Amino acid sequence: MKIVVYGLWHLGCVTAACLTAAGHEVRGLDRSAGVVAALRNGHPPLHEPGLAELIRAGLASGQLSFTDSPADALRDAELLWVAFDTPVNDQDQADVAFVRGELEAIADAIAPGTLVLISSQVPVGFTGALAQDWAARGLRYAYSPENLRLGKAIDVFQHPERVVVGLRDKADQPTMAALFAPFTERIEWMSLESAEMTKHALNAFLATSVTFINELARLCERVGADAKEVERGLKSEARIGPGAYLAPGGAFAGGTLARDVRFLIEFGERYDVATPLFEGVLASNDAHKDWVRDTMQRLLRGRNQPVVALLGLTYKPGTSTLRRSAAIELGNWLHQQGVHVRAHDPAVAALPSELLPVITLCATAEAALEGADIALVATEWPIFRTLAADDVVRAMRVPQIIDQNRFLAATVGGDPRITYVAVGTPDALGTGDSMQK
Repeated sequence: MKIVVYGLWHLGCVTAACLTAAGHEVRGLDRSAGVVAALRNGHPPLHEPGLAELIRAGLASGQLSFTDSPADALRDAELLWVAFDTPVNDQDQADVAFVRGELEAIADAIAPGTLVLISSQVPVGFTGALAQDWAARGLRYAYSPENLRLGKAIDVFQHPERVVVGLRDKADQPTMAALFAPFTERIEWMSLESAEMTKHALNAFLATSVTFINELARLCERVGADAKEVERGLKSEARIGPGAYLAPGGAFAGGTLARDVRFLIEFGERYDVATPLFEGVLASNDAHKDWVRDTMQRLLRGRNQPVVALLGLTYKPGTSTLRRSAAIELGNWLHQQGVHVRAHDPAVAALPSELLPVITLCATAEAALEGADIALVATEWPIFRTLAADDVVRAMRVPQIIDQNRFLAATVGGDPRITYVAVGTPDALGTGDSMQK
């Protein structure tokens, strides 16, 4: 199948590379000449494990190419896959107009009969409205929500549990089935609107699960229970199950989950439907964001010229992106409090200019820990598990570790020389006996 993937950032690059590896002929289209030039040399715009290698293999095979010319890309395309990473502002509101604007910019180059498949993060009704506005163009329409997971994007794309596909015309089922055949036979067919709503519902459910267990964990800290043990009790219940999104830890960050919760709240306002649950999810998550700050203030009380080491800076492990990173937000806050912030991240070789006065970037985790009063596990890179308790005690001025998700519990959490604090432990706020010491 001849496919054009439009929008070459994280989602688009992964989509183009995986489709090529599955045997499709793919042209990557982006209106940024700089992005296209880098991709032609095998350099994606951001780090994702295995992505650069997959792109280079596609280029070498001749099945993958990149262009900034809509006319060249679309001249004989059977399918246009819209794969923009929809921008999200600091209030977790999606810039849907950006996606629509990018589509309008290439509209005249799309040949009649082309199937337009949208996977960008858009609200319910977007694809239907596009089809209505473009009725005279003679195009076909489908929606399949993106399933991008940073650091695991290629594996998730190539081995999905299932794929959700919304169609305007059921006659397009064979085309979409052939498109996804190399990856899965399990396709959940539905209307455009149901597929768009499924994406909102999935992320809102995950967000609700995260806030539920974190709110419960804060209560556990007060009453002397261990939230990790409670998690085990919940997941052993057949009606909940081991795969439930229930693990006490940090608040959800970035725009992914919050964006879809915001979409649902906005629909409620538009159609006069009360959404107290979704509004409460955002409120609870915002309250939980203070957990790290409150814990740091307690542990730093009375310290002169305090130093905090951030282990990790990126939004998630397996990626190089710093945008909407909770670690960066915390670093800025600590700097404002007069704390000297040191950090190490294996995917960050240099900091943006605006962060240079805020964070001292170190070449190793051990260097970041040197002289620190607190170390925070901010991004769960596997390399941090190679830190031994002796390394921590030797390097830090005061061996105190805040590890929201208990990522280092097995390596340093049980050492009596280290004050180890995690979400949902009875001593997290100094109110009970630690089960981690």
